[in-house]
Order: sequence, then C-alpha cells, then structure tokens
Amino acid sequence: METRHLTCIGCPLGCDVCVTIDQGEITNVSGNTCKRGDTYARKEVTHPTRIVTSTLPVIGGAAALVSVKTQSDIPKEKIMDVMQKIHAASVCAPVHIGDILLENVAGTGVNLIATKDVPVNKCAQAYMQTHK
Repeated sequence: METRHLTCIGCPLGCDVCVTIDQGEITNVSGNTCKRGDTYARKEVTHPTRIVTSTLPVIGGAAALVSVKTQSDIPKEKIMDVMQKIHAASVCAPVHIGDILLENVAGTGVNLIATKDVPVNKCAQAYMQTHK
C-alpha cells in the first residue's frame, strides 16, 4: 500500500490531502474539506494536468510580448513540448484577449490563447504608411 500527500490547489484553502493507493487503485482520499479536493487528488495521482502560461513575441506591437496560456489543462508530460512550440512562435499585432495564437499546440488538442490585448505600435504603423 502506498500513501501520497498532496497540497490541494482546487480552491484557495490549500488542504493537505492524503491519497491511499493499493495495487494501483485509489482506496481512500482524506484531508479535503470540499469535493474539489477529492477530485483534484484523484486526478493528480492518476493523470496530472496543468495549464501552461508564458509569453510570445509580438511583431509590430505596442508591447514586445503578449501573455498567453493554454485554453485548458494539458497532460503534465506535454509541458516541455508545448513550451518548445511557444519558444518557436511569434505573432503580429494587433492581438486581442482570447485570440487563438496556436491551434492544437504540440498535438494536445488544446489551443494557446492570448490573455491580454496588444495594439499595433502607432510609430511603426505610421512608418509603414509613409513607406509603401
């Protein structure tokens, strides 16, 4: 029998949760004060997932970078694959919150989306207009 101790991240309480595993089966979850703790502990022990957050370079933007995140959680073992795709990418301004910047990133079935707006750099825009 194996026991795993986790700190739950399902809600702000951060309960100390204990998961008992016997022959690969979860036999008990204790220490959680809400249903989310039980759900989190079972998922974390059997198939952990994470939401990935990062930044992408913005070409012609008022800011050099835009913050991004995976639209939902991905398998923990795919994090480095997702980060490789993020590091190889850039986006052109304007960028809007919720824009899909990479579809099905690293074959996860999950999109990478913008989490803030980045308008076009006005100086760059004016330069482009005068040098057409």
